[in-house]
Amino acid sequence: MLENDIIVEVKDGCPLDVKMKYPLLGLNNAVTGCYLRKTVYELLLKAQSNLPEGLHLRIWDAWRPLSLQKELYETYRLDLIRTFNLSSLSHKEQEAFISKYIAIPSKNPDCPPAHTTGGAIDLTLIDEGGNELEMGTDFDDFSEKAATDYFEKSEFDGSTIQKNRRILKDAMTKAGFTNLPSEWWHYDYGNRNWANFSKNEAVYKGVFNEQDLIIE
Repeated sequence: MLENDIIVEVKDGCPLDVKMKYPLLGLNNAVTGCYLRKTVYELLLKAQSNLPEGLHLRIWDAWRPLSLQKELYETYRLDLIRTFNLSSLSHKEQEAFISKYIAIPSKNPDCPPAHTTGGAIDLTLIDEGGNELEMGTDFDDFSEKAATDYFEKSEFDGSTIQKNRRILKDAMTKAGFTNLPSEWWHYDYGNRNWANFSKNEAVYKGVFNEQDLIIE
């Protein structure tokens, strides 16, 4: 078994902060445990060491079962159709647009949603008091402000939000992660998103059920 295939459970405060969003939001298929590939966890520790003193990473979401991905897709699909006036488009056209924001819940282990691989992570920054830093939008925001570089516009130069997003992106990319440009909170390693942006081959396949996780 390759080390990259091993899943580890990340416990709160070791030294990363864990506050899984979907159980708090009451989704039926949310998992309370925070699971990541072992290499991804080790890279997160490097990212934590890249942060200025007094700041810490807070994990919002990591590995997801396919059942949660399906639930999220169906939930957000309707919101996206309304928000972006997609009702006049064909189902295929709607899917193509929606997939930019939420991965289609494919059952193909070689072409899986990013979060089912254990190589995708959603996170933010907190201070020593556990307070989340101002990042401009909440988690799972579908507005243009969620784009990582949105606050790089000249009118935001020197703003707190610009600074905070830069700190997070710098720490994560220096550790080896790639960022999903449409979501400031989403980073990848070893999956298809990472492969596309880093010009490497994807390492991780999908693991679709909690009972199939190989946990160290």
